[in-house]
Amino acid sequence: MHYPEFYDKVESIRLVDPLAKVLGAFENGEYEISYIEVVKAAGHSCPTVAGAYLMTAAALKALYSDKRAVRGNIKVEFAEVLEDGVAGVIGNVVSHITGATDKSGFKGLGGKFARHSLMHFSADINASGRFTRVDNNQSVDVIYNPSSIPADPEMMPLMQKMQSGAATPDDMKKFGQLWQDRVRRIFENKESVIEAKEL
Repeated sequence: MHYPEFYDKVESIRLVDPLAKVLGAFENGEYEISYIEVVKAAGHSCPTVAGAYLMTAAALKALYSDKRAVRGNIKVEFAEVLEDGVAGVIGNVVSHITGATDKSGFKGLGGKFARHSLMHFSADINASGRFTRVDNNQSVDVIYNPSSIPADPEMMPLMQKMQSGAATPDDMKKFGQLWQDRVRRIFENKESVIEAKEL
C-alpha cells in the first residue's frame, strides 16, 4: 500500500474506550487512531478531512490535557446544517474518533456506553465545532481556517483540464500530488489554522 509519507508523521490521537474494555476489544480499552485510519474511513485525504482531524485532536488535548480522551464521553456540536457543504464529512471524521453520533450510533449496553445523540448540527455557536465532556460539562470551541495555506497555482488549470476531460494521466497524477502537498502543509502549520478556546 503506497500513500504520501507525511501521513505517518501526523500525531495519533490517544483514546480510552470503556466499551472496548468491557467487550474485550483492546486491553484496558486503550488504543490510538491515526490519520491514515481516518483517511481509509473517509476514502480520501483533503483539507476538510485534515481539518476535522486537527479540530478533534486540539479539542481533546484541551479537554483532557496529556491524558487519554474518553471515547463516548464527548458531545460535539456544529453550527452547520448536516446536509450543508462538508458538514457530513467533518461529522463522520469526528464521529470516527470520538464515537459521538446523532441518532444512528450505539444505543448502549445495560444503560451505559450509549453513543447516539452526542452529535448535533444547526447549533447556536460561533465556532467550527464545540466539544464538551459529558462527565463534567467542560467545553472547548475550535475554529479551523486553512485559508493561510493556499493551494498551488498549478492546481486550478489542472482541475479545469480534468473537468473538461482533457487531462492526461500525468496531469491527474500531478494534481493528486499538489492536492496532498497542501494537506501536508496544513498539518505542518497546524498552529496557524487551528484555534481552541476553552469556555
